[in-house]
Amino acid sequence: MSTDDHPLHPEFDDPDRVENVLRPRLLEDFLGQEQVKDNLRVFIRAARERGESLDHVFLSGPPGLGKTTLATIMAHEMGTDLRITAAPALDKPKDLAGILTSLQEGTVFFIDEIHRLKASLEEMLYVAMEDYEIDWVIGQGPSARTLRVPLPRFTLVGATTRPGMVASPLYTRFGIPIRLDYYSREELGSIIRRSAAILEVRIEENAVEALADSCRGTPRVANRLLRRMRDFAQVLAQGVITTSVVYQGMERLNIDRHGLEEQDRQILRAIIEMYGGGPVGAETLAISVGEELDSLEVFYEPFLIQQGLLQRTARGRIVTRRAYQVLGMPESTPPVEGEHREDQGSLF
Repeated sequence: MSTDDHPLHPEFDDPDRVENVLRPRLLEDFLGQEQVKDNLRVFIRAARERGESLDHVFLSGPPGLGKTTLATIMAHEMGTDLRITAAPALDKPKDLAGILTSLQEGTVFFIDEIHRLKASLEEMLYVAMEDYEIDWVIGQGPSARTLRVPLPRFTLVGATTRPGMVASPLYTRFGIPIRLDYYSREELGSIIRRSAAILEVRIEENAVEALADSCRGTPRVANRLLRRMRDFAQVLAQGVITTSVVYQGMERLNIDRHGLEEQDRQILRAIIEMYGGGPVGAETLAISVGEELDSLEVFYEPFLIQQGLLQRTARGRIVTRRAYQVLGMPESTPPVEGEHREDQGSLF
């Protein structure tokens, strides 16, 4: 039997393929981020009515909130092609030049992790974004000369989880800056219902609410957990996702009812047990829990801060009283302000 006959069957559950099935292609199907959608709707309509390409768009926010999805929607709404790459994949100017010169008129060119773009490539983009041309050096030594190559008018969509690391000259060339925020419980519930309908899986309303509480405010996590709950429901509950299935599934996945995964709890426990509740520097903390510094700062900390469990201060990371309550640990004596810690490490 071909996998094409059952594209959504768990036996053939390719995460990337299923994610593409769940990914909306129109703004009206993109749930949440209402102000962002309202503004984009205006910008897209105005550009189409003038027969122009959409202005360059800068997308920032935590991972999993829909940056790639929005780029796909922009291309679809504008009726143009979409080219996708990531900054680490662009090593030399010729790599970027090859893509730019192959774009069609109005193409949406999406660069993920744009904060990791090399300086030489950024400088090439300055001219490409403003003048729709690139400078190309022909020859070597004294006989070398610069040739200016024209480009079609395209839309660059740059996405990043670290907007502060994007060079100011590059950032200011984006005409439409967009910041994506974590989704509310209600918005995640709507996303779960939509995805369940697409996957043709039955889910009780109470189970939707229980699942929404555990999704870290992120649609990508919501869809991932929904697929796993579908598996548990198929084997344990006649195919229906109930509240019991959600709670049992979350326990098996080591996710508590606050949406905290084991590494989240480990980070909080390390600050409490090893550093008296803080402050402790990010580098020291990352080493303590065996995590990459970038993952700690980009994936774990924003959610813990948003949940009121962690604070970033000038002296380091500090857990809150709520963290003790969530972990069921006795609250330790708060650090004395101004106290010096030799184990504090790097502040950021």
